[in-house]
Amino acid sequence: MKKIGVLFGMENSFPGALVEHINARNVSGIQAEFVETGAVHLDKPAPYAVIVDRISHDIPFYRAYLKHAALNGTIIINNPFWWSADDKFFNYTLAAKLGVAVPPTVILPHKKHPDGTTDRSMRNLEYPLNWDSVFSYVGEHGFMKPVDGGGWRDVYHIHNREEFFRAFDQSRDLCMLYQKAVNFNEYFRCYVVGQSKVHIMPYDPRMPHHERYVQSPPAYDPKLLARVEKDALVLCQALGYDLNTVEFAVEDGIPYAIDFMNPAPDADLHSVGQANFDWIINAVADMAIAKAANAPAPPKELRWSAFLSGAPATAESITAAAKKTPAKKSAPKKSVKANVS
Repeated sequence: MKKIGVLFGMENSFPGALVEHINARNVSGIQAEFVETGAVHLDKPAPYAVIVDRISHDIPFYRAYLKHAALNGTIIINNPFWWSADDKFFNYTLAAKLGVAVPPTVILPHKKHPDGTTDRSMRNLEYPLNWDSVFSYVGEHGFMKPVDGGGWRDVYHIHNREEFFRAFDQSRDLCMLYQKAVNFNEYFRCYVVGQSKVHIMPYDPRMPHHERYVQSPPAYDPKLLARVEKDALVLCQALGYDLNTVEFAVEDGIPYAIDFMNPAPDADLHSVGQANFDWIINAVADMAIAKAANAPAPPKELRWSAFLSGAPATAESITAAAKKTPAKKSAPKKSVKANVS
C-alpha cells in the first residue's frame, strides 16, 4: 500500500477534505492519511510515497523531517530543497530574467543588526545609504515587505518618504524589500498545480480577507487571461513548485507578478469559496495520486542537488551531470487551458 500523507498545522477544511477525497476514489494500492511522526530516526525512512506539505515553512523540525523523507524516496509537494533556497527578491529577479513583468524592486539592509553582529560586520555596506537612488528607481508609492515572509506579516503600504522611514524603523532585524505599487485595474490570484494546471481567480487584495475572492467577476480580455496563465506556468515551472499561487496586478493591460512564493497557499473553504475549493481539492488529489503511483525507489547514490528536479540521484545521473555545465531553471513553453471562476 502506497500512502499519501498530509502534513498541516492550524488549517481545518483543506487537509481533511483532501484525505477524504483521495480515499473516496478507491484507487487500488493508494491510501491517504494525516502524517504522524515523533522523533525522526536517521535509519528509518518515512512511511509515505507522497507527502503534501502545508506547514514546514513555519516549523524547522518538519522541514528537516521532509528533507530526510525526500532523501529516502518520498515525493514532497512542494520540494523542500527548492523552497528552502528561495526568497522573494530571488523570485523577482528570476521572473525578470524569464520575461515576466515585475515592478521595480530593491532589497534594503537590516535596520537593526541581526543577532550576533555589529557595525563591524557591515563594513562592506555603503554608508550613508543613497536613499535618493531608491526613490528615483521605485518611487514614493510602494510596498515594503520581508524578503522571506508571508501571510501579510510586516507588510507596509507606503505613500511618501515619511511613511517609508516610519515603516523601515519598525522592521527590526528583518531584511525588507521595497517595491513600486501597481495601480491595478484587474487583479488575479492563480492556483497552479503540477506545473501544468492553472485556475485563475479574480481577487481584490483591498477587501477584508474573507471577501477578497470576487464572486461575480466581469468579462476579461481573453488575451490578458492567456498571458496570465502562461506567466503563471512559466514561474512555477522555473521555480519547481507543484503547488503554488501566483498573483498578478494588471496596470494598462500588463499583468505584473506581485506574489508567487506561496507553496502552501490558502485553500480554506471559507475564504476561497466552494467553487475554488472544489477545484483545488480535485487538482491536488489528481497530482498526489499520480505521483504516488509513480513514486521512485530510494536512490542508490546521493547528491542532494539531484533532488531539486524531484528525480532520484543515481551513479549514472550524477556522472552525466558532472560532464555538463549546470543548467539554469527553465520553463517549458506549452501551457494548459486555464480555468476562470
